[in-house]
Amino acid sequence: MTAIVTEGLSKTYKSLGKAPVHSLSDLNLTVEENEVFGFLGRNGAGKTTTIKLLTGLIHPTAGRAALFGTDIITPDARRMVGYMPEQPYFYEYLTPRETIEFYARLRGLTAEEREREWEQISALLDLRDIANRRIRGFSKGMRQRVGFAVALVGDPPLLILDEPMSGLDPLGRRMIRELILQMRDRGKTIFFSSHVLSDVEEICARVGILVSGKLAACDRISALVGDVAKSVEICARGLDSAFIANLGGQVISHEERKEGGHRLVVQDTEAANQLVVEINRAGGTLLSLHPVQESLEDFFTRIQEGAQVALPEEKQPAALAAAEE
Repeated sequence: MTAIVTEGLSKTYKSLGKAPVHSLSDLNLTVEENEVFGFLGRNGAGKTTTIKLLTGLIHPTAGRAALFGTDIITPDARRMVGYMPEQPYFYEYLTPRETIEFYARLRGLTAEEREREWEQISALLDLRDIANRRIRGFSKGMRQRVGFAVALVGDPPLLILDEPMSGLDPLGRRMIRELILQMRDRGKTIFFSSHVLSDVEEICARVGILVSGKLAACDRISALVGDVAKSVEICARGLDSAFIANLGGQVISHEERKEGGHRLVVQDTEAANQLVVEINRAGGTLLSLHPVQESLEDFFTRIQEGAQVALPEEKQPAALAAAEE
């Protein structure tokens, strides 16, 4: 079954005396069940607007969307979602255990179900040691853990996470990555936005990239970045300074390494093959040859640079970011 479908989903903000802000325009997107889908874009691109639409926090100006075949405007759709905002809000005087109890009651769970929910979630997220501490003194990482726990209350089949790794240190980011993969292995669908593209590349099957409120690309990461090397790195030793000097414009960059080694970067495989021949003729020793593939970050940057055209004021990132507040 398809977890998320949007058809022409759009959101326009209007205010008296100002031009309308088209925060999201004609979004057509499909996310399959049990998929980890990364939703990417610059600040103000429309990611948070999309998430608010999917969770029923705001209503679309045009178009429609459905979660597991149920229209997003119905309460039944919202029952299937566990939501974690970028800045989770908590009642500061409550403890993690009291917080989970509170949200479990909102889900309509019985006393026995609430107790079972706490036992399962606290074990999964390692909350037992901080179960009775007030949230007001928690660090960013601890708050993210509690926020993730709240999203899991009621065992929803779809998790929508808005910047779950924002502001976390490397260990905190690793924790969230592992949690997302655990949820996928338990059969859940995870739709999340992020600016940490290396994390997205590591755990996502597919990604969608928004540019100024429009979906600019959507596919498997391997299909987006392709398999063509953007450059080739060659490491060799036994090369004298005269050989390096004669290379001229053949190499993009050169770095001298310890023990007489050299790292040379050339444009493509043809240039790499020619340089290997020259290294052998000069009596050098080839240590490695490594094609450098385009990364998701490279592709993301290329998409953004390609979209840097003159935009009307209401489409500028700052205006969109303000509209999403």
